[in-house]
Amino acid sequence: MVPLDTIVAIATPPGRGGIGVIRLSGAMAATIGTSVLGQLPLPRQATRRKFLDAAGDTMDQGLAIWFPAPHSFTGEDVLELHAHGGPVLLDWIVARLVSLGARLARPGEFSERAFLNEKLDLAQAEAVADLIDAGSVAAARAAIRSLAGELSTRVHALSDAIVDLRVYIEASIDFADEDIELLAEGGVALRLTSLIHDLSELQTRARQGRLLQEGCTVVLAGRPNAGKSSLLNALVGADTAIVTDIPGTTRDVLRERIDLDGLPVLLLDTAGLRHDPERIEAEGIKRALAEIAQADHILYLVDVSDAEAVAAAHEEAAALQTSGAITLVFNKADRSTHTPQGAHLISATSGLGLPALRAHLKEALGFQSSDSGVISARRRHLDALARTAEALDTAQDRLLSGTSSELVAEELKLAHDALSEITGRFTSDDLLGEIFSSFCIGK
Repeated sequence: MVPLDTIVAIATPPGRGGIGVIRLSGAMAATIGTSVLGQLPLPRQATRRKFLDAAGDTMDQGLAIWFPAPHSFTGEDVLELHAHGGPVLLDWIVARLVSLGARLARPGEFSERAFLNEKLDLAQAEAVADLIDAGSVAAARAAIRSLAGELSTRVHALSDAIVDLRVYIEASIDFADEDIELLAEGGVALRLTSLIHDLSELQTRARQGRLLQEGCTVVLAGRPNAGKSSLLNALVGADTAIVTDIPGTTRDVLRERIDLDGLPVLLLDTAGLRHDPERIEAEGIKRALAEIAQADHILYLVDVSDAEAVAAAHEEAAALQTSGAITLVFNKADRSTHTPQGAHLISATSGLGLPALRAHLKEALGFQSSDSGVISARRRHLDALARTAEALDTAQDRLLSGTSSELVAEELKLAHDALSEITGRFTSDDLLGEIFSSFCIGK
C-alpha cells in the first residue's frame, strides 16, 4: 500500500556547507509549499524564493523546485528547497515544514516510495544507494548501469523465458490425452540449456559488481618482523604503519583502504603471530586471529632469510582458522638468494615482486580489471541467482532422467520466484524494510 502522509528530510550530508537541500514528498507537499513560499514555482523550474516562517518573516532565501506527481523521483508531489547549508538553519526550516503537517522521513523512505509507486524496481532502488556508496569509478559505473535498468532488464528477460518454458511444459500435463510429449522434444532441453547459460553469464557479471561494490578484506599475517607493516606501506603508497626491527611493534589491527585497479580492498596489518607473547601483544594476536577468521584472503608473510621460518611456513599457514584463501608470500628477497619453489617472492622495501603480487591478488579474489558490462549487485542478488541456478539445474536433471512434467514445472516455478526477489516482483515486507533501512536519510 502506498503511504498517504507527507515526509521531509535534509538530503545533503550533515555539517556546514554552501548549500543544503531539503526534500518534501507526499499529498500535502503543495499545501505546505504554498505556506512556506507564498506561491509554488512553475513545475521543474529552479526559482528563487523566500522561505517564510509562521509569522511571514524570512528564514532564508534560496531555490525552490516543484515536481508535481507523477513526474518526480517518488511519483508523488515533491518540493525541494535549496537553502544555505548551516545545520541550525536547515533544522529550523525542517521544523517549519513539520509544523505544517509533514513528518521526518525514515532512512531510505524516498527511495522506498519510488519503488512502491513503480518509479523504480527494487534493483534500481538499491543501485541508488550503491551509487552513493561507490568506492571507485568502476563501482560508480556499475551502479549507473543497474540504475539505468540493465540488471533488471536481464532479470526480466530470464524470468519471462522461464515462464514461457514452464507454460510450454505444463501443456504436457493439461493435454496429456493428445499425446503432446513435450519433455521428449529436443527443443525443451535446448531452451533450458540456453537459460542456464544466460543465467551463468549474468552471475559472472553480478559477482564482479558485488566485488566492486562491497570490496574485499585482505589480512596481512605472519610471524613478527616478517615485513607485514612494510608491505602495507608499499601497497598503500604511504608510511602508514610504524616499521621497526623490534618484534611486536604492531599490537593492534591497522586498517587502510586501497584501490586495486578499481577493486576496493581493505588491508589489515595485524600483530605478529608467535607463542608466549607478553600480555598486550597477546591481545593484539587475539584480534589478529579474529580478523583472519573472517577475511576474504590472507597474505601470509614469511622472512625468506629466516630458514626456520621458511621451513615452517606451509604448516603455520595451514593451521590458520579461516574461511578465506591463503597466499604464502616470501618477503625480504633482497636479503637472501634462496627462493622457495613456487613462491611469491617479494621485497616490500624495494618493490620487487609487488606488481606480480597485485596481479595474483586480483586473480585470487576473482576480480577482472575491465569494468565493461559489469553491473552493480549485492549479496542478496547473488543468493537469488544461485537459488535460480540450482532450481534450473535440478529441472534439467529431472528432464534428462525422464521424470514427471509436474516436477520439472515445479523447479521452474522455484527458479522464477527466486529471480523475482531481485526486482521486487516477489519480495516480503520484512526484506523491504531491511533493504531500505540501510539507505541514508533523505534518499
